[in-house]
Amino acid sequence: MNLADILTYADIQDLNRIASTYECECNSHSKNELIQSILSTVNRKEVFEQQIADLSLEDIRFLNSLLFDTRALFSLEELMARAQQAKFEKESQESFSPRDLITRFKKLGWLFHGYSPQTKYLFQVPSDLKKRFCDVLNRKFQERLLLSDDPVVYREEHRLVLDDIHNFLKFVQSNDVTLAADGFMYKRTLSALLEEMTVREALVVKGGWRFGYGRMFKEYPSRFSLIYDYCYFHKLIRESEGKLQLTELGEQRIHTNQSESVQEVYKFWLRLYKGPIPNLEALVHWIDRLAKEWVDVASLKETLCPLIRPFYYDNAESIFDLRLIQMMMHLGLLSIGETGLGKQVVRVTRIGSMTIRGIQVNEDEIIILPKGLYESID
Repeated sequence: MNLADILTYADIQDLNRIASTYECECNSHSKNELIQSILSTVNRKEVFEQQIADLSLEDIRFLNSLLFDTRALFSLEELMARAQQAKFEKESQESFSPRDLITRFKKLGWLFHGYSPQTKYLFQVPSDLKKRFCDVLNRKFQERLLLSDDPVVYREEHRLVLDDIHNFLKFVQSNDVTLAADGFMYKRTLSALLEEMTVREALVVKGGWRFGYGRMFKEYPSRFSLIYDYCYFHKLIRESEGKLQLTELGEQRIHTNQSESVQEVYKFWLRLYKGPIPNLEALVHWIDRLAKEWVDVASLKETLCPLIRPFYYDNAESIFDLRLIQMMMHLGLLSIGETGLGKQVVRVTRIGSMTIRGIQVNEDEIIILPKGLYESID
């Protein structure tokens, strides 16, 4: 619902609070006058943009968590959790209250209770305001970016991740894959398997910090770890009695030469990575909006890193570089290039933009890994 429609359902006390926030001059006892005055004020470009400019970084993070969510209604618990995530642990906790943040958004007319008996304890954001928020923030972010001419070289993996899912299944079908006591493949087997991939990755070096981005992330390189977990969660492989084998469904994939889809693999990546990166979808949507043309990676990183919550020892910069940009390139969503001056640039691919805009993951679809996989440090 748009703002004008929602205001007609709001009670007069809420309307007066919003009118007071915008210093509207009208009859406080007339619902119609209040609505018209609020709409007239909020629809003024300079007023709306000033409200955005006055937002704190926590406000922007909270707002960002709502912009690309296609659901119409949110519970108070959901909003409180998102507001709490807007304040990062290493930042000062002084004078910050998630409840106050939500109350402030209500006074601005950006959050409203539902109007029916079934939805009165839920909250909604007016649809037309979502679009305006995106447009204003998009312009604000664009001002910080450095656009680039075409790079002299660039890398794009297209559908290679789909080919390597098939290559992995064929390897398991053709080889006796024994698993160690901890459930991982032996290094010799893993090395042979990685040689079969179209995109080569080195073995994981011991002694580093590595957990949280998948069941097999601790021992397997990032891209292959995603491929392995995709096959495991989609029941194409099974780990049974110290062996890795194809399931009946996996055998069928090989027999029929059936390929996975970019959309399914992208959705799985969101489900797997949203645990450590709660606002992953919003970040991907911003990359889609901001990197339609070749853009300098350093400027894009500087723009988006304030929105990225650190995950244990993974800081915002490493999350941006390794968990977002690198993995989006592996999924065929991004092209990564280098200019004649040696600067790294990126651009969203056509299939990438279509995929990003067509897929959303709900909270109940997120893959929650066993606690030990988040706490394993070599």
